Amino acid sequence: MPSEPVTDASATCIAGTRAPQAARVKSMAPLNTPAPGSVDWLFQPMQIGRFMLKSRIVYAPLTRYRALNTVPGKEAALYYSQRTHEGALLISEATCISNRGHGHQHSPGIYTEEQIEAWKPVTRAVHDKGGIFFLQLWHVGRASHNAFQPNSDAPLSSSDIAIQGDIMTPEGPKPHPKPRALELAEIPGIIKQYVQAAKNALEAGFDGVEIHGAHGYLLAQFLMSSANKRTDRYGGSIENRARLVLEVTQAVVDAVGSDRTGIRLSPYTEFQDMWDPKAKELHLYLVKELAKLKLAYIHYTEPRGYELKEVEADKHLDVFRHAQGETPFLSTGSHNRETGIQAVDSGYADLVGYGRLFLANPDLPKRFKLNARLNPYNRKTFYIQDPVIGVGGHAAVHLAEA
Repeated sequence: MPSEPVTDASATCIAGTRAPQAARVKSMAPLNTPAPGSVDWLFQPMQIGRFMLKSRIVYAPLTRYRALNTVPGKEAALYYSQRTHEGALLISEATCISNRGHGHQHSPGIYTEEQIEAWKPVTRAVHDKGGIFFLQLWHVGRASHNAFQPNSDAPLSSSDIAIQGDIMTPEGPKPHPKPRALELAEIPGIIKQYVQAAKNALEAGFDGVEIHGAHGYLLAQFLMSSANKRTDRYGGSIENRARLVLEVTQAVVDAVGSDRTGIRLSPYTEFQDMWDPKAKELHLYLVKELAKLKLAYIHYTEPRGYELKEVEADKHLDVFRHAQGETPFLSTGSHNRETGIQAVDSGYADLVGYGRLFLANPDLPKRFKLNARLNPYNRKTFYIQDPVIGVGGHAAVHLAEA
C-alpha cells in the first residue's frame, strides 16, 4: 500500500458545511465579489504568509515514488513546471527529513547535499512560471519497515505498536514490524531534523515548507491515542500528545518564519490505524495553539475519504475553520470544480487542493475557468518509476473545448 494515496487524500465540502461569510479571513475578501456559484471565486487573490496568490486552486502534495535513491530525478522539473500556474501555490510530494524517515522505495529526501542540489532545478522551473512552491516535510515513523532503516533497525514511533497489515518492501509485501518507541532524550533530535530540513528546503529554492502532521505518520502517531501509549510528557493528555507537533512547528517557525510555514492535519482520517475517541477535542486544542503562530496556512484532509459521500454530522471541519481565526484554511480531498467553487464561495475554505485531477490535467485551472472537459487519470501510472509516465503527452485545452 502506498504511504499516502496519490488521490486528493480526502473529501469535498458538502451541503451543510457552508460557514457564514463572516468566517472569511478579512484580508482575503475579494475587492470585487464574484456572483454566487461563479468560477471566479477560484481566481480571487489572497495572501498566505508573505505571498500574494492569484488563485485559490492549489496543487496538493502527491506521493509518486520517482526519486531513485532518494534523489529527485531530472523529470521532476518538467513534471512540476507543467502543473505550475502564475501566482498559484504548489506543495511538493512528501519529502523525508532524515534517513530514518523513509518508509517506501524512491521517496525523495531533503537531508543531503545531493538531494538539495537535485531540488534546485525543480524550484527554478516552478519559479520561472511564477509559481509559489512549498516542500512537504515528512517522517513516516512506524509506517516503515526495517528494510528502509539504517542497519535494518526497527522503525521509530511514539510507542511500540505496529500497524496492522502489510507494507510493500523491496522483496514484496511483508507485515508491518513492531516499531521502537522514541526515548525522551531522542525527541529533541527529531525536532532538529525538521528544522534542518526546513532550512535545507529554503536553500534548495523552496518558498516555504508544509509540516506533514497527518495520515498516520510520525507526528500523527504522537497525536492520536490509538498509536500513542506513552506515560511521559508526550503521552496521556491532549496537551501532552499535541506537544511534539507544537514543538516541531514552533521550531520550524523560529528557523524559517511563520510566513513560510504551513502544516497538514487529518483530524478524522483512520488511514494506518489512526483513531482517537476525542479527535475533535484534540485537534481543536491543537488548532487553537497553532493559530497563535500565525502560520501561512493550515491544510486539512477532508473526512470523507476519496469519494463524494455524506459525512457524520460530528466530523465536519467547520469547527476548526472557526478555531484557527485568520489563518488561511486549505481543504483537500475529492474536490471537483463545483465543490471547489462552493467551498470558497461559502467561506468554508480559503484554498482548495486538487491531486488526481492535476495528474492528467496539468492545465487544470484553465480547464476549470473554461468549464472544459477533463482528461481521465489512470491509476496504473500513479507509482510507475521506470519508465516515468505522466510527464508530457497531455492534451492542452483550447477555447473551442469549453
